Amino acid sequence: MGKKENNDIDQMDDVIDEKEKLNIPKKLPVLLLRDIVVFPYMVVPLFVGREKSKNAIDHALSSHRMILLLTQKNMEIEEPKRDEVYDIGTVALIMRMLKLPDGRVRILAQGIVRAEVKKFEQDKPFYSAEVKVIPEPDEEKKSIEMEALIRNVRSGLEKASSLGKNIPPEIMIIAANVDETGRLADLTAAHLDIKVDESQGILNITDPSKRLKKVYEYLTKELELLGVQSKISTEAKGEMDKLQKQYFLRQQMKAIQKELGEGSEIQEEIKAYRQKLKKLKAGQEVKEELDKQISRLSQMHPESAETAVVRNYLDWMFALPWNKSSVDNLNLKKAKKILDEDHYGLDKVKERIIEYLGVRKLSKRIKGPILCFVGPPGVGKTSLGRSIARSLGRKFVRISLGGVRDEAEIRGHRRTYVGALPGRIIQSIRRCNSNNPVFMMDEVDKIGADFRGDPSSALLEVLDPEQNYSFRDHYLGVPFDLSRVMFITTANLLDPIQPAFRDRMEVIQIPGYTEEEKLQIALQHLVPKQIKEHALSHRFITFTKGAIKKIISLYTREAGVRNLEREIATICRKVARKVAEGKKTVTRVAAQNIERYLGPPRIFKDQLLKEDRVGVATGVAWTATGGEILFVEASRMEGKGRLSLTGSLGDVMKESAEAALTYARSHAKEFNISHKFFAEHDFHIHIPEGAIPKDGPSAGVTIATALLSVCVNRRIIRDVAMTGEITLRGNVLPVGGIKEKVLAAQRAGVTKMILPYPNKKDLIDIPRKIKKEMEFIFVNDIQEVFQNAFANKDQRKNTGG
Repeated sequence: MGKKENNDIDQMDDVIDEKEKLNIPKKLPVLLLRDIVVFPYMVVPLFVGREKSKNAIDHALSSHRMILLLTQKNMEIEEPKRDEVYDIGTVALIMRMLKLPDGRVRILAQGIVRAEVKKFEQDKPFYSAEVKVIPEPDEEKKSIEMEALIRNVRSGLEKASSLGKNIPPEIMIIAANVDETGRLADLTAAHLDIKVDESQGILNITDPSKRLKKVYEYLTKELELLGVQSKISTEAKGEMDKLQKQYFLRQQMKAIQKELGEGSEIQEEIKAYRQKLKKLKAGQEVKEELDKQISRLSQMHPESAETAVVRNYLDWMFALPWNKSSVDNLNLKKAKKILDEDHYGLDKVKERIIEYLGVRKLSKRIKGPILCFVGPPGVGKTSLGRSIARSLGRKFVRISLGGVRDEAEIRGHRRTYVGALPGRIIQSIRRCNSNNPVFMMDEVDKIGADFRGDPSSALLEVLDPEQNYSFRDHYLGVPFDLSRVMFITTANLLDPIQPAFRDRMEVIQIPGYTEEEKLQIALQHLVPKQIKEHALSHRFITFTKGAIKKIISLYTREAGVRNLEREIATICRKVARKVAEGKKTVTRVAAQNIERYLGPPRIFKDQLLKEDRVGVATGVAWTATGGEILFVEASRMEGKGRLSLTGSLGDVMKESAEAALTYARSHAKEFNISHKFFAEHDFHIHIPEGAIPKDGPSAGVTIATALLSVCVNRRIIRDVAMTGEITLRGNVLPVGGIKEKVLAAQRAGVTKMILPYPNKKDLIDIPRKIKKEMEFIFVNDIQEVFQNAFANKDQRKNTGG
């Protein structure tokens, strides 16, 4: 075979004798070239490796030194056939020959004249062919057009050389002096960077004028490319910043890749992204954005900072579950069984979930509900979310919003920022790999707001079924459907939640547990859990009901069950230590031996008085941790009718005390109180635990009862609790938090409770057992409160003259 050694082509200035041209044999040995076309007058070094080719050279050297140079159409073929070789080639004279140590032969050949193959023979030991010489036609007088074309070609060569084209100086001299049109065309074609088939096309043209025109077309294209390259080089050498330099390098690399037909480092990655895009089931807007970003990535340099940003964005987009959902468990009985297994009580919540499943079973288009569980700590709000996810057969996601102040935590950061990420909503959706999980947002009442925005306002769109089907995260920039997500939020208080945010949620109150509910929760859930966590079993420890009841009544005082679980864990730890020390017998934890593990019973602030007292009334208050009882103390002393209020009371509670005093003064005759009594005495109202702020109107009747008790010197029944707002006319108005207050009173041992009559409807939430244990008295007027709160055996005393 013949192969070009390098790009430098030497041109001989010697004139070949015309007779030598005419004495070309009709049959010549053939040397097949792979990647080069040799033109007449062109001197080129060639490497020869094929045996047939070496035999052809030996035959030529032993006879007339002439050989026919033909170019293969496909350079990969080792033994080409007749139709795989071009018909027209160049007869060349072998000027030198050198045998190399590796067995190849190196020759230096000079093209003489074009020749056409008449008959191609593939016999051994070498290829040979009958040829017909194509002599260069005699030129007539050149036309003006041809003269202009010759000048253009010469100036084009000079311009190409000035733009950096590697053309030897001797070639420029020959081109400037040659007169033959055909020879100038061949000379120029030999120094153009054109493809093999294009070079062969020029060789095939016998008309010198047409040949020169074709060569000039390629020369013009070469000059344009050289001009662009020179312009880019000039701009690159100027003062340009880092980004301009990167752009230049990318453009230059792109041009090189285009010429070489090669791909860049990220082509495989882009191909993978394209395949993912074809398989992606998402909206049209999402696909268009992804296609746009993939196209941007294909034009970037692999090492640029912007490439990493686009890559991260594409990875996030393809990782999201655009159309991937969990299959809902629509077996209502099975779901209810799971809910009952995980949680005792909480009938309202369970009923709501079963209702949702029932509707979901009938219609697949139902949007995910947005529930808000409100209740004191420790009642199982968060664990209830996990139980709901398990009953529905969905994935569970939880995020805590307590203390979150940045809006970007919800909506994400725009991609222009360094280290930008989607918001917590999208991040959690990606982690669970499902577009319909049970999504729990804890502590929504503790969301903050500052100069970075208000996260609760950002959640307005997330938690609105009419909007969240097209939720736009700032990082994604395209809509994501959240309508199938079941959102559950938790809070201890409703008041801190802004009204618009609260309006979007279905609020379900989860009040504290009764003692009976705590007992069942402990027996069914807490005790087995702690025994398992402390590596024990029923072979080593058992709890009796009496022990659990004693822990609840004498060692804990809470709305939830967290402290109860801690006390059970304390007992389990002590038993685990004994087992580790070698004790193998079962430890029976009963009411009689509970003090051995937990110490003496604790004294709680809400324990009732031991006897009826004058001026001390028992009230109930609602707190974020449930309900509590509080004592209102009133005292009188000689003075000038002043009223002192202590105990960190808020403005509303102070006003309630003033209203109670005004009522007592205005109704003094009804209670046989002298008209001088209030002018000669000062009154002091105090509510213990002075470090704890207290406010609200619900203590109005309690304050009035304590105040009137010291005025008429009558004792108040110690186990009667009361709540309600008082007016100047003595009317008792309804208050909130009835269930929490009743539970607090029941925990403290109250047997009778006085409530405003309008709150009678709230007893529907009170467990039936408590209704049996306690007596509820509903009143409309403060007089009815006094009748039921004062001890009957006391004698009324006339305090005035």
